[in-house]
Amino acid sequence: MARYGGSLTTVAHAGGNALAFPEPCHDEPCPRIALRTVTSTDLNPGRRNLRYGASVLLAPDETTKGENVLQKGYSARGSQYKLQIDGVAGHPSCVLVDDRRPEINFAMSPVSVADGQWHTLECRRVGPTLTILVDGQPESRTPIPAGLSISNRIPLSVGGKGSFTDNDQFQGCWTRFGCRFSEPLFSAAMTAC
Repeated sequence: MARYGGSLTTVAHAGGNALAFPEPCHDEPCPRIALRTVTSTDLNPGRRNLRYGASVLLAPDETTKGENVLQKGYSARGSQYKLQIDGVAGHPSCVLVDDRRPEINFAMSPVSVADGQWHTLECRRVGPTLTILVDGQPESRTPIPAGLSISNRIPLSVGGKGSFTDNDQFQGCWTRFGCRFSEPLFSAAMTAC
């Protein structure tokens, strides 16, 4: 879904291509674009362990107050899992929200990924713990309710919540993502367009 001229371009990466999202824009209306799946219960982990992530490239001048890498659901209603890049400093974070309690469970890396280099980001829920990994290294852990359950009818979005003004548009390049539950139900890789 796109609005205001939002489009994706490809850039060479690791013998294939990566997707480049719109550059930062400060004069509305700004280009917006997000990739969305169809709504599927296969993308709802419920109470199962969960791993999700992506490989991203973000320059220091491509940060904003918040950029969604991938998201399923909303924190204000229903439930959610999300990987985002927070703030001007470019710190990645993971969010989980229970389908019965709207409390946001949040793990943020102290390491910035807004350095013009490729980074692999992973959010990992194992039982009562949420961990964010950057390039395979655990950077932050936070306790979560053991019974936390994520189940909603919202599509999985990549690069933003949608194409509306406050979509938390991702500004960098993205090359692959994946979601895995205790039993692998879904995984995807984007290495060429």
